[in-house]
Amino acid sequence: MSAPLKDKVALVAGATRGAGRGMAVELGAAGATVYVTGRSTRTRRSEYDRPETIEDTADLVTEAGGQGIAVPADHLDPAQVRTLVERIDGEQGRLDVLVNDIWGGEKLFEWDSPLWEHDLDNGLRLLRLAVETHAITSHHALPLLLRNPGGLVVEVTDGTADYNGDNYRVNFFYDLAKASVLRMAFALGHELGPRGATAVALTPGWLRSELMLETFGVAEENWHDALERVPHFAISETPRYVGRAVAALAADPDVSRFNGQSLSSGGLAQVYGFTDLDGSRPDAWRYLVEVQDAGGPADTSGYR
Repeated sequence: MSAPLKDKVALVAGATRGAGRGMAVELGAAGATVYVTGRSTRTRRSEYDRPETIEDTADLVTEAGGQGIAVPADHLDPAQVRTLVERIDGEQGRLDVLVNDIWGGEKLFEWDSPLWEHDLDNGLRLLRLAVETHAITSHHALPLLLRNPGGLVVEVTDGTADYNGDNYRVNFFYDLAKASVLRMAFALGHELGPRGATAVALTPGWLRSELMLETFGVAEENWHDALERVPHFAISETPRYVGRAVAALAADPDVSRFNGQSLSSGGLAQVYGFTDLDGSRPDAWRYLVEVQDAGGPADTSGYR
């Protein structure tokens, strides 16, 4: 089917850029109506202070074949989230897919700083943005999602449960945030499963987000130029790859088999057969364990 999500309605919370944008666009490419939210608009930037906007994301969703609807929202404000969900209910009468991708913490965490040296206000702000936003959004959106059977909730994090269970991630606040989101999906799986819906945690691999490309001084068109300085960047993937993972899950009538589980873009590509934009199937988390963390040379043979 060219539009397996036709007549389906999705909310991608945190869709301004990066993985959120990629997931919104691929849901649109599958035919869905996609509400995209964030704090950066064409008239106002968030504290993140980047040029990407939710209106741009909505336009990309529509260009891909869906219907993109941009709604400014601060997901730390329960009243704004309640109003957002009421709007979706009033305009569509249903919600089939909820993607909790709110993050915005890159400028708040300090690499390798222990808890007692890390700026406390920044650390607590990071936890609020990465964890509290997800809880607020699910609290208000899930009654609408549960109105029809087969709903899907995707909690977006960084790292699989296996990898994060064995590895310390960056610092106390980052580690806690990413582990919390994994546990959210597990807990929601227990609460949603008996009610006919599915919750999963999903992680991209090494994401070629706008910020990552900018950090390495490259663009998507010439990202390979960064490999001389960062050889393992060879396993990286576009935001559309994890987007295709979400679209595949949303279109799967048997998605409940994954309820409560921790999933990755690379792992789901092996299940569903989708590829990244270049036709490859990068499996970043397997590569990370077997090659990068093992001290091997950068070689993606067998991993993409």
